[in-house]
Amino acid sequence: METGFTKWIIVITVVMCCLLELIDTSIVNVALTQMMGNLSATQQEVSWVVASYGIANVIVIPMTGFLAEQFGRKNYYLFSVVLFTFASMLCGQSTNIWELVAFRFIQGVGGGALMATSQAILIDTFPPKQLALGQALFGMGVIIGPTIGPTLGGYIVDNYDWPWIFYVNVPVGVLASIFTVLFIRDPERIRNAIPRPIREIDWLGIFLLVLGVGSLQLVLEQGETEDWFESAYINLFTLLAVIGMVGFIIRELTAKQPIVDLRVLTRSRNLAVGAFLSFILGFGLFASVFVFPIFCQRILGFTAEQTGYLLLPGALLSGFMMPIVGKMIQGGVPQKFILPVGFTVFFIFSYWMSTRITPLAGESDFFWPLILRGFGLALLFLPITTMSLSGISGKDAGQAAGLTGMIRQLGGSFGVALVGTYLERSTAQNRVGISSNVSLYDPETQQRIQGLTASFMSKGAGFMQAQQQAFAALEGMIMKQTAIITYAQTFLMIGAFFLLCLPLMLIIKSPRPGEKVDLNAAH
Repeated sequence: METGFTKWIIVITVVMCCLLELIDTSIVNVALTQMMGNLSATQQEVSWVVASYGIANVIVIPMTGFLAEQFGRKNYYLFSVVLFTFASMLCGQSTNIWELVAFRFIQGVGGGALMATSQAILIDTFPPKQLALGQALFGMGVIIGPTIGPTLGGYIVDNYDWPWIFYVNVPVGVLASIFTVLFIRDPERIRNAIPRPIREIDWLGIFLLVLGVGSLQLVLEQGETEDWFESAYINLFTLLAVIGMVGFIIRELTAKQPIVDLRVLTRSRNLAVGAFLSFILGFGLFASVFVFPIFCQRILGFTAEQTGYLLLPGALLSGFMMPIVGKMIQGGVPQKFILPVGFTVFFIFSYWMSTRITPLAGESDFFWPLILRGFGLALLFLPITTMSLSGISGKDAGQAAGLTGMIRQLGGSFGVALVGTYLERSTAQNRVGISSNVSLYDPETQQRIQGLTASFMSKGAGFMQAQQQAFAALEGMIMKQTAIITYAQTFLMIGAFFLLCLPLMLIIKSPRPGEKVDLNAAH
């Protein structure tokens, strides 16, 4: 355990790295249009800038426990920080789209390790009585990172150029590397760990993990762009994902020294439930951050920077609430009592947002719902994490932490993919429903067209031109109303996922008297 100045320097270092990794999952989204122009890329090609980072992330996260044990946690962490920083610089210097995609993949390999390893370092930095505080500080990064990504990205794109969304990582990464060398130390169990001989490493498990999880992430990232199963390319990678995942599960359940020990799921009911709840948490966190900026920018005409500032107060509230929730858990409040409140609050947020989405909505209409979202997320992240690891000790805790991290990431990918597809499909269906009520033979429609035509003629247009503009304006009204209905339905759908989790609270196992969470092994 560390104390005094050293402890807080370590806290600053690892939370900073955690924020860097998570900010980079969303910061590029607001710069994709500019990248398309500067790098002469199509929309399909530029989507790989996002996909390559996510694929690398989700492959590396479950292997962090093994890699830290094999090479030493400090060494592995330092290598990951340096790799992430160097790849960020290369991303900013890319001269074509495929260079950028390749460097983003390398950046994702480095970034994937920062999450789980940062959590483990924080846990070892705090004494047992302050473990909830350590987890709370980690949770601040997890919740705040994806939220401030669009804010920071919007500011940079509006005031500078897209390479600077990568260059801003470099000085922070250099500082984090220096602090890692000077202040971070491996705990005794890591220093005494004996690396596995090369021949005993679970190479088949690694291959199946890369094949299964990598293919699944690729399908989720690219499915909507490729029109899902209408594409032979998506069908091929879906098949590879199924083969890889089934093979990986069988291999890890039977191997003597698995790369990811899935048997830990069978030894803890709370971990199995917590893994599912981590998936839902990732789903809600990333889906809501994905759909809200799209609505604000496409329908209400907000800039990326404006949208980011709207999300910021709720994220800051989450960060403020994390230590308070940690104190509650530390004081003996059971997670199974906190979680239902968190899920209910997030459902209320989703329902409230569905009622606030109107053509005339402004920034003030979303302030309090987004504050409520931040409050709900704070009541979910830490209780889910600590509940998942309750009653687990030794290396099992490290495996459990890696699994829940991977599943949370996959939940986010599923959320974005599902919401994106739902928006596209529901928009088409809702448009048909609205258009069926609009007829040129309807007196009200005729009156509206006549009024619009007269308005355009008063501005100098000829009759034929004014009539064409009137029809175009009517079409715009239909599309806007369609979008309003669709986005409202989307928020209700997100809320429904959280509401359906409430019955799971009944099967959470209450901790035995004196039972503690062994987070010290969560590396």
